[in-house]
Amino acid sequence: MFRLGLIINPLAGLGGSVALKGSDGAAIVKAAMTLGAKPQAQSRVRMALEQVHPLKQQIHIYTAANEMGEYLCQDMGFDVTVIADNTAGDTHAEDTEKAVVALVKQGIDLLVFAGGDGTARNVFNALQALQKIDVLPVIGIPAGCKIHSAVYAVTPVHAGELLSLLIRGRPLAVKEASVMDIDEEAFRHDQVKARRYGHLIVPAENQYMQNMKEGGVEHEELVLQDIAAFVIDGMEDDVLYFVGSGTTPKAIMDELGLASTLLGVDVVKNRELLASDVNEQQILALLEDHPRAKIILTIIGGQGHLLGRGNQQFSPEVLRHIGKENIKVIATAAKIRALDGQPIRVDSGDEKLNDELSAMTQVITGYDEQVLYKIG
Repeated sequence: MFRLGLIINPLAGLGGSVALKGSDGAAIVKAAMTLGAKPQAQSRVRMALEQVHPLKQQIHIYTAANEMGEYLCQDMGFDVTVIADNTAGDTHAEDTEKAVVALVKQGIDLLVFAGGDGTARNVFNALQALQKIDVLPVIGIPAGCKIHSAVYAVTPVHAGELLSLLIRGRPLAVKEASVMDIDEEAFRHDQVKARRYGHLIVPAENQYMQNMKEGGVEHEELVLQDIAAFVIDGMEDDVLYFVGSGTTPKAIMDELGLASTLLGVDVVKNRELLASDVNEQQILALLEDHPRAKIILTIIGGQGHLLGRGNQQFSPEVLRHIGKENIKVIATAAKIRALDGQPIRVDSGDEKLNDELSAMTQVITGYDEQVLYKIG
């Protein structure tokens, strides 16, 4: 089941049709309503959700109350859980940020939100506070007056098509997209003062397979070096890295110039070898002295297993201690293609944990190249 988070800013775009160049602030909203402005956000989200309506049996939507998502989802017949309360017709930026926090707690796979640059900033603020900016992917449905941020799809239909691809199990590249906003008051005086506030992670527009050079030869050794270099460049000081078995993780050890165990688990700290071929109890002992740790795993070619095949050292106790957000998945694009839309498999020996691990994840496929793919 795809766990979709949805937030609608029902006031987004209210000032556009009446030439108020925005809808930030209670005074502007009141002025827009006085001038006869009609809310547009609901209809734009409906256009997006119509693209995934045939897949509604595969989707559970978590959303905020009333006009922030509840009414539309129920009207369209989606399976919905309301997790954030708010006052209908009196929605503020704080409601969006509170809704993001509540949705993240539900373990959603992806967050869809409708609004403009102000809404994107609200989402950014909440995810930044939760330290989830680079963890939770988002798709913005353009509904505001100001759409300078790159986190929005070109149209609501494009947003729905991207979402449909993900639900169907197609891998999509992910990228950082800027969150921008402008000074509305200055804009009303024909001055554009834009500022970048940060970034969110979004699926790239093009479907991942089409970005690959079909018919060409993927030079695996070079690809493995790229993956290894990217992982090493992102290694943090004083963090334990448990490097799993397989040729793809071995490339990391080779790039570091460290001895490795092809079929075992090696431990790296500050780019130096701390321990080789460790078992479950040794891992747990190391974790007692090192609170910060990450696991680097790859997919078994032909089977698609991430856990439970040759790496049982990562027991349920170990996995829960480290946390699913600290599991890094690496694989060549060829391995992803070979899955042919089937999910990555986990067999931890604990069904509840398997369910907890089942979610969209970012798979590193090259240097600064990642795709979104389903663990299930």
